[in-house]
Amino acid sequence: MENQNIEYKSSWRDEYLKWICAFANTDGGKLYVGVRDDGTVCGVDDAHKLCEDIPNKIRNTMGLLCTVNLLTTNGLDYFEIVTEKYPFPVSYHGKYYRRIGATLQEVNGIELDKMILGVQGRTWDSVPVLHTSVSDLENDAIKLFKKKAKESGRLNDESLNVTNKTLMQNLHAMENNCLTRACMLAFHPDPEKWVTGAYIKIAYFENDADILYQDEIHGPLILQVEKTMELIYTKYMKALISYDDIYRKETFFFPRSAFRELLLNAVIHKDYLSTTPIQIRVYKDKIRLWNDGTLPKEVPVEDLFREHISKPCNPNLANIFFKCGMIESWARGFSKIKRYCEEENAKLPVIDLSLGGVTARCFASDAYLALLHEHENGEHDNKKEKSGQKTREKTREKIREKTREKIIALIEADNLMTTAQLAEKLSLTKKGVEWQLKQLKDKNIIRRIGADNGGYWEIVQN
Repeated sequence: MENQNIEYKSSWRDEYLKWICAFANTDGGKLYVGVRDDGTVCGVDDAHKLCEDIPNKIRNTMGLLCTVNLLTTNGLDYFEIVTEKYPFPVSYHGKYYRRIGATLQEVNGIELDKMILGVQGRTWDSVPVLHTSVSDLENDAIKLFKKKAKESGRLNDESLNVTNKTLMQNLHAMENNCLTRACMLAFHPDPEKWVTGAYIKIAYFENDADILYQDEIHGPLILQVEKTMELIYTKYMKALISYDDIYRKETFFFPRSAFRELLLNAVIHKDYLSTTPIQIRVYKDKIRLWNDGTLPKEVPVEDLFREHISKPCNPNLANIFFKCGMIESWARGFSKIKRYCEEENAKLPVIDLSLGGVTARCFASDAYLALLHEHENGEHDNKKEKSGQKTREKTREKIREKTREKIIALIEADNLMTTAQLAEKLSLTKKGVEWQLKQLKDKNIIRRIGADNGGYWEIVQN
């Protein structure tokens, strides 16, 4: 049966040299010629001529030495061409091919860069960045690294009380006096100068279409993590207030420590060859964290919360974050997320390979949703009460205005009327009339001429 390392062809064609190229660039494999797709032998014609032609064509087009075995079954001749994995990229007529499952795929662009680094035993983040030096690095990022490394016990005082250059050399974050990509991403004030998309976008969504506000976090990745956590849990996530006896309690819909692990995982495992930043969408009761990349083939999604191996996409960047105590090196991140969620009765995040990358979806717990419902009902009742108060106040003010109009009319008819007489005419208390007269005098609508006894009222304006 055909698979990653086995391919069947019923007859020989020179184009099948592509399959040999692909085996050399992947994990090696065997190409059988004279065998049908179902594995039954159909044989080849002119087997002895092909015994010479096939090895020569392989050597002349790709410089490879492959084992070509002539086999016979039931009187039918067929070939087994055994190709080893080569320690350097192999091309066929200037093009590169790889084996993906049972298929042949041409490799170019970003994938070609990855393949070349892979066969060299290097990772993308280990490559030095020309024209960079330690003097270019963000001092605040290095200070934070040292602080956290000391607090976590990952590095001692002797390791930290050194020059920045020595520190970077000890972290294997330099090569030939240049910063590696990992070092540049973690500590440089502007990593986007070399890596487009090395930042984080956050937006608060009222629904799937409407954004209420948004932010972008730039700078060294170590500082990006801290700034993002601060923004999420002060500006974007609403803490609900409740009371346990006399103690005030703040509740977020997803544990801070668990989200921090998810964010660090996205930052360290992101495919930085992509130009798309990490994206965080926040709603009132859920949050979606997305990064461009994929999981190692050895770690399927369903095994993330079980025991699994640690295989970071950017191991040198991961080493920097490990040394300062921000992550673990034993694939314990998701185990910690599970523990944090259990401690706060929160729902486990849902991880999937959707939207062209790795997506983590975090949902509010049932307890939080109940508390949110209670708060929203309370806010609704308060708004309703305030609205009622405003309505009642408007009604009272209209009554006062009518009373003042009646007072002005009575004074116009008889400007000698006393407060007691006005109160009797209006069926109000004397104090009520005095308050209304004061309002009219303060607004310069009427004035009192002479003493309270023997004086009179004068209309200033009507």
